[in-house]
Amino acid sequence: MSETQEVYDESKIKSLSSIDHIRLRPGMYIGRLGDGSHPSDGVYVLVKEVIDNAIDEFIMGHGKRVDITADEDCNVTVRDYGRGIPLGKLVECVSVINTGAKYNDEVFQFSVGLNGVGTKAVNALSQSFFVRSVREGRFKEATFHAGKLEKEEDGETTDKNGTTVTFNCDREIFPEKVKMRLEFLHKRILYYSYLNTGLALKYNGETFKSTGGLKDLLQSEIGEDALYEPIHYRDSTLEFSFTHSHNYGENFFSFVNGQYTNDGGTHLSSFREGILKGINEFTKRSFQGVDVRDGIIGTIAVKLKDPVFESQTKNKLSNTDIKSWIVNTVKDALVDTFHKNEELSKVIVEKCSLNEKVRKELHMVKKEARDKAKKAAVKVPGLRDCKFHFDVESKRSGETQIFITEGQSALGSLVSSRDPEVQALFAIRGKPLNVFGQKKDMLYRNAELYNIMKALGIEDDVDNLRYNKVILATDADVDGLHIRNLLITYFLHYFEEVATHGHLYILETPLYRVRNKKSTVYCYTDAERDKALKKLNDAELTRFKGLGEISPSEFGQFIGDDIRLVQVQVDSVHAVNSILRFYMGANTPDRRNYIMENLRETD
Repeated sequence: MSETQEVYDESKIKSLSSIDHIRLRPGMYIGRLGDGSHPSDGVYVLVKEVIDNAIDEFIMGHGKRVDITADEDCNVTVRDYGRGIPLGKLVECVSVINTGAKYNDEVFQFSVGLNGVGTKAVNALSQSFFVRSVREGRFKEATFHAGKLEKEEDGETTDKNGTTVTFNCDREIFPEKVKMRLEFLHKRILYYSYLNTGLALKYNGETFKSTGGLKDLLQSEIGEDALYEPIHYRDSTLEFSFTHSHNYGENFFSFVNGQYTNDGGTHLSSFREGILKGINEFTKRSFQGVDVRDGIIGTIAVKLKDPVFESQTKNKLSNTDIKSWIVNTVKDALVDTFHKNEELSKVIVEKCSLNEKVRKELHMVKKEARDKAKKAAVKVPGLRDCKFHFDVESKRSGETQIFITEGQSALGSLVSSRDPEVQALFAIRGKPLNVFGQKKDMLYRNAELYNIMKALGIEDDVDNLRYNKVILATDADVDGLHIRNLLITYFLHYFEEVATHGHLYILETPLYRVRNKKSTVYCYTDAERDKALKKLNDAELTRFKGLGEISPSEFGQFIGDDIRLVQVQVDSVHAVNSILRFYMGANTPDRRNYIMENLRETD
């Protein structure tokens, strides 16, 4: 019996409008949709695109204020006081792709937005979308539903020039449970104020305005931990600032045309090289990069007419032609600063010299640890690797994950249910060492800490991280939570960039399974458990005490498309030390009092 084949003819060919295409393939325009629990989720991209347009007006010298309101239910309004969208093109500018003034350098030289796509994507992915433009005493406004025009109106007004956009994300596109975390917007708007000195941004009644630019950003991040007053340089297209602290590693915040580039790119690598060359030229020394950058915290912002990014979400800059410009500008600015400030140059040389001394002292310790590891095993003990890696460009590099688990029992379920192409596993033995306050040589004197570092590939540079997501998968009991805290301490103490760059996560697995002969419900909270018990008759309740109790056939769904992850987030760099000192330091009485004061009564 022959199989019936689908007919492929002219009737199968479809043409979609730009709005329909955005709704069908939203990921092409805004990246991940998400539920609002991650700063890169689509709902924040929508807000960003509208604010970017308002910022563009300020950059071009029109309007010194932007008003923003938002709530958890994803209702957002942005009002700028710029020139206003030309009234005759208002509808086209928010609904027809490739329509806009950002293709014209005379109007927008350093655009932040998506060049004719941004506001259209917001419109297409909104349940309701309203836009109003005011220009010289006249206004025009339009209302849309799911990207389709519903109403237009125009007339005279006494309002000030500018554009207002109000929208609510469409829950037919986004998950029904999507919620906006207002603290994510708070930080993004704070960054906007640092990047656009003189601009006032009013967000839910709070006004943000910076006069110091990136220097203000740096001081807010590092607080009193700075070894010296941050070095700051600014011209029309390049701004940077940096200082040092006593922390390990390096932390940078990089921006292109106002866009935060979480994964850096050529502007950041050029900035780092310029710092090294500037210090070496002034001191007539030959410091290595690690000598100069260990303990550094810096930030750089560039303005480019034609930025090239590795993806639509603009996390990494690819322009190669900017390298010599940035390297030479940074180098010359540093040499000039050092000549003018002898005390500052002495502090920096002392810090670099100390780093150099520590590096040389660690050299023998490293050699001993490596020799010992080579004798013990060819591969990293405890690591079950995957095919693709984050540090090697491939179509699936962004999907790469490594699960750090406690013991072999949890590993067994993960081995059978993982995707071996992008999911690696690493099993630790027992509780890792509390490394708070420990020197860097402990990484090489403790086999478990050394193996974690080698498995992740971050010994020399966090930029060599082999997996996009480092996921802590521990049991949901007291011991598991303690191990999780010890691992978080390990990363924040030695490799805090893994967390600050958004790579460190906690795996959420169900606490309960409620099932009867017809249905099975997995519950992550007591409230979900109680709800499931009421819903299912004659239900059996299972409490999962450890990951090893979840069968491989069940575990697959918890690390697949519906994986639940909580990102380990750092509000500011200077907060790390105080948090670790309180929770992991030698202040047992203070910690005990805190626990006693915050105990909750349970049934």
